[in-house]
Amino acid sequence: EVQLVESGGGSVQSGGSLRLSCAASGYTYSTYCMGWFRQAPGKEREGVAVINVNGRTSYADSVKGRFTISQDNAKNTLYLQMNSLEPEDTAMYYCAADRRAYGAICYLAVSGYGHWGQGTQVTVSS
Repeated sequence: EVQLVESGGGSVQSGGSLRLSCAASGYTYSTYCMGWFRQAPGKEREGVAVINVNGRTSYADSVKGRFTISQDNAKNTLYLQMNSLEPEDTAMYYCAADRRAYGAICYLAVSGYGHWGQGTQVTVSS
């Protein structure tokens, strides 16, 4: 069973930084797409950043240049470094994974991911 556990959320002021972590277990890392998604109150869940086993990444336009997704395969941990945070980044952030062929391109679509963590809250004040 795939298990994903997020941590690292919190409250920061506009312009601040946070690093989210996602500890993963129960699957073979090399055959999955991994990603970060977020959901603000009253809004639909949206893709933030995804990465495949080869390190190929994709970002939402709203976070390009500010957020960086990375992974430590040895530790089975996914990260999201968030810099220059804005109040619009306030949301519950979720780690997600889904099985893919080795090296497959990963996409930001929420519907493409079947395994989810419980989420970690990020709040950015102005």
